[in-house]
Amino acid sequence: MWQKILLITTLSLPFAAVADMRQYVAAIDNSSWRLAENTPVQCRLEHDIPSYGKAVFISEASKQLNLHFVLDMWLKPDAVTNAKLMSKSPDWRPGKASTPITYIEYKKHFNGEVAKKDAWFMLNELERGMQPTFYYSDWYNRNQQVAVGLSSANFKRNYNAFKDCLSRLLPYGYEDIAFTVLNYESGGNDLTQISQRQLKRVQEYLAYDQDVDLVLVDAYTDSYGSRSVNQRVAQGRAHSVKDFMIAKGIPKERIVTMAHGEKRPVATNDEIDERAKNRRVVIRINKNS
Repeated sequence: MWQKILLITTLSLPFAAVADMRQYVAAIDNSSWRLAENTPVQCRLEHDIPSYGKAVFISEASKQLNLHFVLDMWLKPDAVTNAKLMSKSPDWRPGKASTPITYIEYKKHFNGEVAKKDAWFMLNELERGMQPTFYYSDWYNRNQQVAVGLSSANFKRNYNAFKDCLSRLLPYGYEDIAFTVLNYESGGNDLTQISQRQLKRVQEYLAYDQDVDLVLVDAYTDSYGSRSVNQRVAQGRAHSVKDFMIAKGIPKERIVTMAHGEKRPVATNDEIDERAKNRRVVIRINKNS
């Protein structure tokens, strides 16, 4: 308990008040920000921290705008470590008071992460010319303090590009299309209107996300008609979905189809509405971790 009190007390001191402190922050003449990912499925803003690692802001396609921050360290913490995140005035812009942002906990062998609300606060402070800075005790020497800062030099132009990327993110994400069920009109290979929109949405996502390595397409029918005919109908439906994706630029080697005919029904085949549920194609997507 006394160690935690000592840590918080030390971190509350002004930056220059701690004599034995290792500082990591880019100098004004070599501060580098870059838009490392700029697609409708992910926006990624990165900043190099010399001799330490890099700072990363990430937002991904989703129904709601999201954001998280990762402090990507070359050397991961070797012990659970408490840290304080402050917004301070950079050395080349003295005079402004420091503002506390949040307390976080570095987990052993993991990068430091900051959640959505505080990540936005960090971006706002950088835009103001401030320097978000992490303070913590070295996990090998608790008597030595470490300060890791994000320089606001050369930030605004790349931040504007990041915000432009955010405005073009798809309004749905991987979780929304990873398991998609398409349904068909009675007889033939015509998708319902809702399923046509779903298929287009899956295709659009796949066109941008290069981490998807496999698309599994399983086709089924109801039990109306003979089994051999239903098997051919299922094959036709699976191939039509695959052909649609290939025509939209999805590599054919990433797509695997299976036709099951009237096997594995999800509803009875006694009523029209029930049979409609069995006339389906299920699309499952596997993504590299």
